Amino acid sequence: MKKILFISSSISGDKSHSVQLAQQFIAQLPQGGFNVDTLDLNATPVPHLEMTEMAAWMTPAEQRTDAQQKLAAISDDIIARVKAADVIVLGVPMYNFGIPSQLKALLDRIARAGITFKYTEQGPVGLLEDKPVVVFATRGGVYQGTPADSQTPFLQSFLNFVGLKDVHFVYAEGLNMGTDAQQAALTAAKARLVQISAKIAA
Repeated sequence: MKKILFISSSISGDKSHSVQLAQQFIAQLPQGGFNVDTLDLNATPVPHLEMTEMAAWMTPAEQRTDAQQKLAAISDDIIARVKAADVIVLGVPMYNFGIPSQLKALLDRIARAGITFKYTEQGPVGLLEDKPVVVFATRGGVYQGTPADSQTPFLQSFLNFVGLKDVHFVYAEGLNMGTDAQQAALTAAKARLVQISAKIAA
């Protein structure tokens, strides 16, 4: 059975449009063909990265103290779940023009030199096996394709950096711009997610 890793970064929980769209996407996939591993960063936040944790990564495993083993395990567990997934689904609301800080804290645990990327004379090389990543980007206003959309280029660059290049964005914008705008945005997003789910299930 294939595995989906669903990473939710909304502080609104199940009321979030990004969560609801992601759940609708997962429901479109063949029932019984996918097992869902959920990483809810609202229910279980990842602490912001500190130097003590990075030092634990850089210390050989056999030389780590108990405290360093616990710190290294935070990143090790996240990376193991990313590697085990066949499809990654990201729920990403826009907060103050950027990604949620709790998602940034998680991504900081994924970027590990020698584990998920390496530097070569030709530049950085991602070490993760490529797999589909579906990003549900929900916004109160309309930002796609404008300089105010910092989410898309950042996520695209980060995911490509660690080797994930099969990235699909589903936008739902204008959600706070009135009922008609919200419904139009959600209808378009649902049509898009159906297309992507059909491609992945094929």
